[in-house]
Amino acid sequence: MKQSHRTEVVGTGFVVLDRIYENDHKAFEALGGSCANVLWSLAMLDRQVTPILRLGADDVGEQLIEQFRTAGADTSYIARRATVSSPILAQLTNTKLGTHSFSFVCPDTSVEFPRYQSIDRAELAAAAPVIEDCAVFFADRLSETIVCAMETAARSKSIIYFEPSAIGDRDLFARAIDCSTIVKFSSDRLGSELLPILSQKRAVAIMTHGSKGLEVMSGKDRIWCDAILIEDVKDTSGSGDMVSVGLINHLIETRQTGETIDIEVVLCGVRAGQRLAAANCSFLGARGLFQQRSARYAHRILHLNL
Repeated sequence: MKQSHRTEVVGTGFVVLDRIYENDHKAFEALGGSCANVLWSLAMLDRQVTPILRLGADDVGEQLIEQFRTAGADTSYIARRATVSSPILAQLTNTKLGTHSFSFVCPDTSVEFPRYQSIDRAELAAAAPVIEDCAVFFADRLSETIVCAMETAARSKSIIYFEPSAIGDRDLFARAIDCSTIVKFSSDRLGSELLPILSQKRAVAIMTHGSKGLEVMSGKDRIWCDAILIEDVKDTSGSGDMVSVGLINHLIETRQTGETIDIEVVLCGVRAGQRLAAANCSFLGARGLFQQRSARYAHRILHLNL
């Protein structure tokens, strides 16, 4: 990472209010979504984190902002719009089976929840100073504005960490891949489509295989990393996000840039993230380890083998 960087992680994407239902009963509400999990956890690890988001001028939006603020993130670039309703998602967890599912429909009222909305040009322009001067730019959703932000950060030699869940607009997706440094994706959702594309690109690819493990690929190198198994599994939600947290934290610690990233450093960060993901499965909630233990405990797990 260049010494001139003022912000370590800037990110945008899927941020919602999670309404957690434990064994069919509403348990609690919390900041949710992959982007939220990654940015919040990195802020808890004392990283300089700046979310760039569009939320509603409503109680849900205030609740989401407050949770970022409490974690230590810079919330200056979270826009509040009176014409927007902040997004909500139901997370249905079965602690006996250690499984979870998601719904955009309220389990109590059967009413559809408000959906996520991307940042627009106004939010992009306002956040230009931090986008142009960050070490890592994280995105898990795409829009014309988000791709422009990724390209802006890439021109400043930032690491572009892209975690797509779907392809959508193929022209936008191609632009995002072209400027990405790391692309992390699920084998089930995107493996067959992305592998041929990424084999021709410079990005390091991380393809996840659920509870089995993941593969790290760069050029002709293809390295398998077994998942770390634990006995006391309460909730697997957030496991992939914790892998990203461990990896991004390691990239910042080792001062990588979009030009100098090394696959061995990526592997070390992935393994740290896998340790964090495994430990997190013992707690309810996507960030349960942080919330029910501590950030200090997470630090110890990330640095066990150092």
